[in-house]
Amino acid sequence: MDMILFLTIAIVVFALAFDFINGFHDTANAIATSVSTRALKPRTAIYMAAIMNFIGALTFTGVAKTISKDIVDPFMLESGSIVILAALISAIAWNLITWYFGIPSSSSHALIGSIAGAAISAAGFGILNYGGFLKILQALLISPFIAIAGGFIVMSLFKVLLKNRNLFKANKRIRYLQIGTAALQSFTHGTNDAQKAMGIITMALIAAQLQTGDDIQLWVRIAAATAMGLGTSIGGYKIIKTVGGKIMKIRPVNGAAADLSSAMIIFGATLVHLPVSTTHVISSAIMGVGSAQRVKGVKWCVAKKIVLTWIITMPICATIAAIVFQILDLFL
Repeated sequence: MDMILFLTIAIVVFALAFDFINGFHDTANAIATSVSTRALKPRTAIYMAAIMNFIGALTFTGVAKTISKDIVDPFMLESGSIVILAALISAIAWNLITWYFGIPSSSSHALIGSIAGAAISAAGFGILNYGGFLKILQALLISPFIAIAGGFIVMSLFKVLLKNRNLFKANKRIRYLQIGTAALQSFTHGTNDAQKAMGIITMALIAAQLQTGDDIQLWVRIAAATAMGLGTSIGGYKIIKTVGGKIMKIRPVNGAAADLSSAMIIFGATLVHLPVSTTHVISSAIMGVGSAQRVKGVKWCVAKKIVLTWIITMPICATIAAIVFQILDLFL
């Protein structure tokens, strides 16, 4: 019992660390466009994002329940606590590596791939809940394409609405709109991303037989929301630089269109209890907006590097988690 309690406490600490890192790793995506167009100063944008992330994290729990039971059944794992700890170590390592190099990779892919890899390492492929796992994979894979289409449509509508307007005056006014869209973006980020750590902690509590249902306890919600908010307040300037300028040259109208379309998609996923990659959705929305503006205006070489990172994240994290599990299992 002492070892189980120790592992559960370690999981809670690492899950909150994951949420903290997720905060400064992924918040950059939510505020990158508003910072790059100078609608908001970086520090102001980060503080606003921290508050909105915290509020969003406390508002919903559906995604957390999906994470806690749809990838693997925690009741079926004999070494459940070690599996979860190995998954967290793997996801945190990958997030720090990609943050260091300024690559906007997916924390969601990292975490979900890590859970699957550690669970398979512990009990074989039969341990996966294939129905739920495939549903999550479909959401992760389809959402970027929806975001590209959404960004293209919203930007096309903006072009029609602003057709006969003075571009300089319009951009000046749209900067004020960007403040609202950046706040909305940060709120939706909290509603989806912060819940992943909540789901992990709930899995650990079930595996340790400290709770029997999949309800997300209040202290778990507050702790995860706080960790996300604190991480957000640190900011991720390297990723802001990549998302906010290296994919395409962003003007206020482009930023507002990207924020609005991606926020709608992320929030829609939250409402149907599906985890999506906010990184994928926001970056894809920017590509869609750029395509509506001018296809050649998108720096597709940078976009290809981002897409390549998306593709390799899940298998790499699954492999790392599988290795970490075997090491932890050997000693614990």
